[in-house]
Amino acid sequence: MHRSAAINFHRNLFLLQNQTQLAKRVTKPCDVFLNHRGIDTKRTIVSLLYDHLSLLNLRPFLDNRTMKPGDKLFDKIDSAIKGCKVGVAVFSPRYCDSYFCLHELALFMESKKKVIPIFCDIKPSQLRVVENGQCPPEKLSKFRLALEQAKNTVGLTYDSSKGNLADVVTRAANIVINSLIEIENEKHSMHRPKTPFHF
Repeated sequence: MHRSAAINFHRNLFLLQNQTQLAKRVTKPCDVFLNHRGIDTKRTIVSLLYDHLSLLNLRPFLDNRTMKPGDKLFDKIDSAIKGCKVGVAVFSPRYCDSYFCLHELALFMESKKKVIPIFCDIKPSQLRVVENGQCPPEKLSKFRLALEQAKNTVGLTYDSSKGNLADVVTRAANIVINSLIEIENEKHSMHRPKTPFHF
């Protein structure tokens, strides 16, 4: 009896430690949020970029890979954007048809996050917020402002009819890594005590 109680105690302790480690991993903010229109890019560039960043031990956020049943959509996405360090916005032909895409982009810009645009099968000048009568005017205004900011940000372009998908994924991952390094360096330089000058 004494031996089985000890075994149960160790088993319960092991389970508790695993749950605690899992909870810590789950609650850590993501490093990079992948903003995209699923119907256009989820099965190609976005999934490959997610896998590439994950292999580099980064924590990317991708809705169908990161979220689980029971998660509240806007709560989870909004907190992931606010907690991330960098955003990657993959613009595609049907991107602007999505309220979710534009909502996420506007939140990036409002949160002053660094956003890396990838223009996939579309030119920046072709991106427009369409007024369909289902979105309040103040939201449309936010969406348009965020889209203009993104269009005026240097990004990558990818033409699926002649481009190499592996190249654009690798380039995007390298830009994300360099951006994360810059952000960490800025954070450390801000917290470094200033030494007085001696004459």
